[in-house]
Amino acid sequence: MAVLPKVEETDIELRSDDYRVDVFRAQGHGGQGVNTTDSAVRIVYRGGTPEEIVVTCQDGRSQLKNKEQALSVLRAKLYAREQAKRQKELGESRLAQVGTGERAEKIRTYNFPQDRITDHRIGQSFSNLPGVLAGDLTRIIEALSIYDNAERLKAAGIN
Repeated sequence: MAVLPKVEETDIELRSDDYRVDVFRAQGHGGQGVNTTDSAVRIVYRGGTPEEIVVTCQDGRSQLKNKEQALSVLRAKLYAREQAKRQKELGESRLAQVGTGERAEKIRTYNFPQDRITDHRIGQSFSNLPGVLAGDLTRIIEALSIYDNAERLKAAGIN
């Protein structure tokens, strides 16, 4: 059993070009009404991707209600897929920012005997270690922002 979020129609927009609706006779218990009416609905969603999402609904006796319910389930599945995609992207960017935490990925070294802080990401050293520990971070923050801006320009292809 899967628990899917209830998604409003405004959250996920479905175009009729993105899915195909098939109607067929319901299977299983239900007596003569099941065998004589095409009330079951199958929606096959392609949406421009190679993978399909298939949703089938045959709970009610009304084809229209079954279609509405199937579309609701389809919206929930699409919403869950979007959320998973966002979480994956967020996790990748977070990992790129934080790193793996290995010892070789050191960020800063605080050298108390020589009154020096070395930031290994930007390759720069700063003095006045007691002042930095007391909260005077302006020189370090400025150097980091200059380095970050330079990296962003380099990634954008601007030299």
